[in-house]
Amino acid sequence: MVLAVYLSFTTWNGLGNPKPVGLANWQKLLHDSRLTQSLTVTVLLTVTSWAFQTVVSLLLGVWAAGRQRNRAVLSAIFFVPFLLSSTAIALLFYALLDPNFGVIHQDTLGSTSGAFLAIVFVGGWQFIPFHTLIYQGGARQIPEVLYQAAAIDGAGRYRQFFSITLPQLRNTATTSSVLMIVGSLTYFETVLILTQGGPGTDTAILPYLMYEAGFKSYDFGYASAIATFLVVIATALSLVLVRLTGFGAMRSTREGM
Repeated sequence: MVLAVYLSFTTWNGLGNPKPVGLANWQKLLHDSRLTQSLTVTVLLTVTSWAFQTVVSLLLGVWAAGRQRNRAVLSAIFFVPFLLSSTAIALLFYALLDPNFGVIHQDTLGSTSGAFLAIVFVGGWQFIPFHTLIYQGGARQIPEVLYQAAAIDGAGRYRQFFSITLPQLRNTATTSSVLMIVGSLTYFETVLILTQGGPGTDTAILPYLMYEAGFKSYDFGYASAIATFLVVIATALSLVLVRLTGFGAMRSTREGM
């Protein structure tokens, strides 16, 4: 990280020694017309991925924390995608989405909405198992006595879920959300293999812009400025999320029991 910050104030093509250029790379970043579009796409991808992964992993995690028949076997199967590499998964779905030889005989990756949703789905398919495990652990920590008391008061399954399970998983949701947001900001292999930033530049997120600057234009100084900018955004979002949710205070959800 320190090296990337240093390189962001230099010009370097990968050969020889970096030459200091002051704030030239940062000025270029602020005036780059592609930055606004990439930042917009990155934010949309982050928000959509967070919403998709949170809903699915929360429901699966609460279910996996129960005592259903074959729960352990199914939970193990659900976890398999997380064990695969992002590159292998992207290659798999690239083949599945091929308009000529894939399972869907239409150019899904050729449209803006199709390419965007494909990235969201593929990322979710890989990382939902991990967040499911987080929610499963959190759900298992909820005292059974709360559900027993709620059942005596006449609360049904849905009322128990919204009045007990969700509030008790607040800190768990914060932890999961921080990991999701930071992870979504660093999507790269999926975009590179599935869309290469296309169609056009409609899925060119910031990490892909960084890749183009560094490994296509050989402007590693400018690429390092983008990388540093990404770190600042991810750190700021994480701190804001922790601050707004009160997670930093580490208040126990079991206080008073």
